[in-house]
Amino acid sequence: MSKTYESTPAKRVAFLGLGVMGYPMAGHLQRAGHQVTVYNRTAAKSAQWVGEYGGASDATPEAAAQDADIVFACVGNDDDLRAVTIGERGAFVGMKPGAIFVDHTTASAEVARELSAEARVLGLQFIDAPVSGGNLGAINGALTVMCGGDATAFATIQPVAMAFSKAVTLLGESGAGQLAKMVNQICIAGLVQGLAEAIAFGEKAGLDMKAVLGVIGKGAAQSWQMDNRGPTMVDGKFDFGFAVDWMRKDLGLVLDEAKRNGARLPVTALVDQFYADVQAQGGQRWDTSSLIKRLR
Repeated sequence: MSKTYESTPAKRVAFLGLGVMGYPMAGHLQRAGHQVTVYNRTAAKSAQWVGEYGGASDATPEAAAQDADIVFACVGNDDDLRAVTIGERGAFVGMKPGAIFVDHTTASAEVARELSAEARVLGLQFIDAPVSGGNLGAINGALTVMCGGDATAFATIQPVAMAFSKAVTLLGESGAGQLAKMVNQICIAGLVQGLAEAIAFGEKAGLDMKAVLGVIGKGAAQSWQMDNRGPTMVDGKFDFGFAVDWMRKDLGLVLDEAKRNGARLPVTALVDQFYADVQAQGGQRWDTSSLIKRLR
């Protein structure tokens, strides 16, 4: 990791969840000079992290959160988030009054509002802060963080979260971060399907698609997906990046929210079913760019 860290006052922080995102994110916090205590459901992963970065670990979210100014979390879904916050030995029990919980899980806006309300009752603050940029962004400390919650609490956590980010932005009240992440996933789903169709079409037409992508990537068709996933789609390489299972979880949140707010998402719903086809082909852990597998 070659990230350059801005000088910010050191904080006592906890990080709950050391998966493919959380592990490097917590590492950046430690390397930025903060005092980090980690928790992971599998204790061996916590021990591995401490061996690599230093810091400390605890056996429960409650213990890890004690004395922390800020508690970060990145877990799997709504139920996992409830477990590490308000579940038995959850972080909310251990956090000191005035401490801030920052949730980087991609979860529902509903659970963000629920936990924000629960935090206020306990004298705590809650920021929903899902991220975009994938595992590579986490490793490089270049995530984009979309936040919802109290502006004063956000001002406290923003410079600390910059340890693993290139942008940390407050977008509104509790739930706004999760809703912004849903917008992000809608955009990605449509872009990847369009790119998959374009590459499949070009291949059927007998074109050298890497050469074509090199040309059109300098024009109006350019996108992050084209630059970073187009060549690997041509090569049929899908063993990296953001997994299909994770995208289907995220699109499920999107479609549930659309039912509540009345948004019409015909393309997103269709692409979600295309991802179900990829899962049926055994591609649960393939990168989301594997949509092209359906078209070959």
